[in-house]
Amino acid sequence: MAVTRAILRHVSSSSFPAARNAFPNRTLTKSAVQGPLDPPLSFKTLPEYFNSEVLSKFGDRPALICREELPRAHGGPASHNLGVGTHLAWDFMEFDRHINALARGLLAMGVQKGDRVGVIMGNNSSYAMLQWACASIGAILVTMNPAYRLTELVSTLNLSSVKHLFVVPQIRTSTYVRTLSEAFLEIRNHQPGELQIPDLPHLRNLVVVDNKDEHRADLAPLHIKGTVDWREILVWREDSREARLQKDIYAGLDKDEVINLQFTSGTTGLPKAVSVRNLAAWAHGSSIVYPSAIFDAPSIVDAVVEERCTALHGVPTHFLGVLAEVKQRQQDGRTPDMSTLRTGIAAGSPIPIDLMKHLISELNLTELTNAYGMTETSPVSFQTTPADPIIKRVETVGKVQPHVKAKIIDTQGNVVDVGKPGEICVAGYLLQKGYWEDDEQTRSVMKRDEDGTLWMHTGDEGIMDEEGYLRGKTVVGRIKDIIIRGGENLFPVQIENAMTAHPDIREAAAVAVPDAKYGEVVGAWIVREPNTHISKEEVRQVVSTNMNPQNAPAWVWFIGEDGNPAELPKTASGKVQKHILRKWSKDLVLKNLGRVSV
Repeated sequence: MAVTRAILRHVSSSSFPAARNAFPNRTLTKSAVQGPLDPPLSFKTLPEYFNSEVLSKFGDRPALICREELPRAHGGPASHNLGVGTHLAWDFMEFDRHINALARGLLAMGVQKGDRVGVIMGNNSSYAMLQWACASIGAILVTMNPAYRLTELVSTLNLSSVKHLFVVPQIRTSTYVRTLSEAFLEIRNHQPGELQIPDLPHLRNLVVVDNKDEHRADLAPLHIKGTVDWREILVWREDSREARLQKDIYAGLDKDEVINLQFTSGTTGLPKAVSVRNLAAWAHGSSIVYPSAIFDAPSIVDAVVEERCTALHGVPTHFLGVLAEVKQRQQDGRTPDMSTLRTGIAAGSPIPIDLMKHLISELNLTELTNAYGMTETSPVSFQTTPADPIIKRVETVGKVQPHVKAKIIDTQGNVVDVGKPGEICVAGYLLQKGYWEDDEQTRSVMKRDEDGTLWMHTGDEGIMDEEGYLRGKTVVGRIKDIIIRGGENLFPVQIENAMTAHPDIREAAAVAVPDAKYGEVVGAWIVREPNTHISKEEVRQVVSTNMNPQNAPAWVWFIGEDGNPAELPKTASGKVQKHILRKWSKDLVLKNLGRVSV
């Protein structure tokens, strides 16, 4: 389960000092770096890389393990299934056979090069197959947020002009097929491939993926004519017309074509469709283990133990859940063996220092790396390495990646001195093509400098040290999230680190709260550890003891208590949605609820 990335675009060298391999003893004075030019970039398309590099080197190695799916979830010819009888387990050759059967099936159902293929599902083998199958025929995979409600779903489907939609019947309380069929009666009456829905003018096919056969009985009474069963579209014959068409399309693919649209997580507002290349841990022959379709800490622990996983990737919320599950099992006298773990990536949102230390000491993640990036940069641009000193791995997100340039600028666009905060900008092969059908938003964040280099202005505030490490604990924070108290900038990430270092605080989020005297003050949302009783005043004291007193929260609210929501608002990828917290905070301040006594 090691993570890698398929490098698909060329970027020219420049005069920026290299941050990793070249000039190892050189110290920076300005916050501008370029990653090394080794390893070289590949000019192959993703499917070409898979065929020429992955299959040829790792064909008989494990590729995909889905612990909740049956060995022959997709039908077709008998599979060796790595000798496993309880769940789906493929080597790369078997994975490739299923990918090609799907690619032929997509062509048979009318998918053309450039068509947008929407996906609403959790982690399963069908989603894994779609990533590679769509790329092999030049279709554009559009990944939808499973948490979308109907209006959001319709908006994103129309924004990206999705023509073919693949959905699972249900994730948690979201019943996609039922909801769509009740909202758009045409789905019940029209034939597959012939959907004509005024509110979804581009949609023609609705494919239902139910690999565990959990929902057939629920869907049968709906009598929906317009849906297609996933298993019915796979074409297993390798001498079909679609197989010949697939080869013709494959030969004409270009490495710079968009094959994936991902909607940004929307931590600050409405999501936008990012045009990016696909990334895959499979590129280096890794085996991906899906413990369950959605996050489930017990399933993850079981998978690590039984599949002998070596890497674990996630965001803070996920890691907290895994730590809590391991701790609970230890208390129950059934300590899980996590000794095979050694590495992984902690990213997605700022990682508290205390959490990083627990992951290293309690989950054996001695080579855990920390990363920073965004969807628009494919997504990682800075990352630590196992060779970095432990202090760098818990206090920074490492150095810039190979073939990537980065700089930190002030509000006038000037590169700042090392040690000074500013906006993080990134350039190189990893940049998105732009926001889909949104030139205005694209131009607002992607800008060329006087040398013609195209930069992604991330909106994140960061600090670079003289060695090129991005500091301030991951990044200092999003520029729009900075709290300006009486003219002084306060950085939420630093405040959150101070709070989560306390043993009674599991999660914390700091936001700006309107204040008549200072303009803004700190408000804190706290998730207590179970069976603890830290007070508002103690939360404030924790911060004032470890930081300058102006960082101490003037308002504190506890999640799940006093009528507050039961959970922090988060995106599907686990990022806290600060814009929602600011709204909650403003409403509570107007009611004078949560003020800390000083």
